[in-house]
Amino acid sequence: MFKKINNTMVVASATLATSILFSNSAFAAVAAGGNNFNSIAGNLVASIASFPTLISAVSYLFGMLLMVLGVMKIKDHVENPTQEPLKNGAIRLAAGGGLFAIPILSEAALSTIGTGTAVSQSSLNAMSF
Repeated sequence: MFKKINNTMVVASATLATSILFSNSAFAAVAAGGNNFNSIAGNLVASIASFPTLISAVSYLFGMLLMVLGVMKIKDHVENPTQEPLKNGAIRLAAGGGLFAIPILSEAALSTIGTGTAVSQSSLNAMSF
């Protein structure tokens, strides 16, 4: 049973990886004959630019899922406290809240640290105390 599920998952993931790989704009430059390092690096940077949005979306989705499952487990505990411990629902609620907070915390950390722009020497020399 598990072997069949494992084989199905391997085929599905290989299909997904192939479709993502060949739908990427990096291969459009190769097909057009512009396969130098600059075009490949530019396409790679352009493709990775939307990766934080994907992480945020997945985090929000699984956070909401775990919160709903946590509420359902707490409901099960209220209906039958001897069979279902309260900690199962509380753990799911806490994990869902943590996942839901990841995009907010990463945005705050990025705002605090900055975007990586360095201070130039000329701006330091122009400062007066």
